Amino acid sequence: MRLIFSGGGTGGHIYPSLALINRIKRQDPKAEILYVGTEKGLEATLVPKAGIPFQTIRIQGIKRSLSLDNVRTVWYMLSSVQKAKQMIADFKPDAVIGTGGYVCAPVLYAASRMGIPTIIHEQNSIAGLTNKFLARYVDRIAISFESVANDFKNYENKVVYTGNPRAQEVVSIEKKADLAVYGLSNDLPTLLVFGGSRGAQRINEVIMSLLAQLEQAPFQTLIATGDIYYKEFTEQYPQIAMYNHVKLTPYIDNMPEVLNAVDCVIARSGATTLTELTALGKPSILIPSPNVTHNHQQRNAESLVVKRAAEMIVESDLNEEQLMAKITKLMTDDAYREAMGQSAAQMGVPDAADRLLHVVSDVMTSK
Repeated sequence: MRLIFSGGGTGGHIYPSLALINRIKRQDPKAEILYVGTEKGLEATLVPKAGIPFQTIRIQGIKRSLSLDNVRTVWYMLSSVQKAKQMIADFKPDAVIGTGGYVCAPVLYAASRMGIPTIIHEQNSIAGLTNKFLARYVDRIAISFESVANDFKNYENKVVYTGNPRAQEVVSIEKKADLAVYGLSNDLPTLLVFGGSRGAQRINEVIMSLLAQLEQAPFQTLIATGDIYYKEFTEQYPQIAMYNHVKLTPYIDNMPEVLNAVDCVIARSGATTLTELTALGKPSILIPSPNVTHNHQQRNAESLVVKRAAEMIVESDLNEEQLMAKITKLMTDDAYREAMGQSAAQMGVPDAADRLLHVVSDVMTSK
């Protein structure tokens, strides 16, 4: 099997590809993979680090206002389509899979024009611009939220609900992190707070104002501030070094293992985060980022809230009293917390990678 993957910009577009690639490699160690991304995207770091052959094209997003940059974008698109066609001709893939981000547009478009089987995967509850553009050209559209099918109404015959491949990868990691590494106990109920890979300033500000209350609570708290905020908050709140039940860390690089070890989570509601929470059945308080296209994080969160699989506070309403009340309810009411975790688990798709791989195989054999 020879496959080209493309997806970039954020981890939410890259981790599904990496999860599916890992699944493919376990089933077929001889499978050959090529990943096409950009030089500046996160994929330029994550993909080579994973030992996957990586090539780049140049592309950028379209501005929503009139701009000379859009002329440059069109030029990049045209030239990148030609470069992608050459990559495809050289590699001779059996299928091409896109997981979102601008880089997918020229790669998947080129593949479709060349008659190569093509699949796009949409992780969010609102379809991205690139996937909306590609919908008419590709053979299949895999989705992680059933509601996003509404964004592909003209292509309903192509839509397949698979879930996010990251879910299957996370479920397979049964190991629990040793919380002693962070200075915490492995025997106390634990709350995890994080705002994505870079952290979230507003979440940090509110949670830091609750430090004294959290230290006195009958549970412990681990706060991942994000690298860019860690120094600022350790300097602003030096007393935290003396706390026993509240600890800070700049970043968590073994998130599935840490999630396995904690009881409740406060987080943003990006696609990867929600995939991990539902895969593991973790109750959560979601605070969607307001700084995303079409406010899709709030839509993501609402899909859990409506099924009682999470609580949500929109950032404009976030304050110390409301957040502490929700934390206390979840961390001290065992029945409520367990019910929410069970509802979250019911939304998980533990075989998502296999489902998507089945779609890939089906397209390869039917075209």
